[in-house]
Amino acid sequence: MPKKLKILRVQKGLSQAQLAKDLGTTQKTVSSWETGRATPRPPMMQKIADFFGVKKDDIFFEAFNYFK
Repeated sequence: MPKKLKILRVQKGLSQAQLAKDLGTTQKTVSSWETGRATPRPPMMQKIADFFGVKKDDIFFEAFNYFK
């Protein structure tokens, strides 16, 4: 999840602070998601997926411990 979130953010040309503002959270929180120190709660996962226009599983696959 951390790498996928950062890749999506960078592809969209956003800083952590800009993404945090768009999602209604803090830059510190976005940083903790990207480094793997924290995982967003399910409602925020959906908000992030909607923001980037992707499915939750595409970003948070590892957070759910899914196996393909």
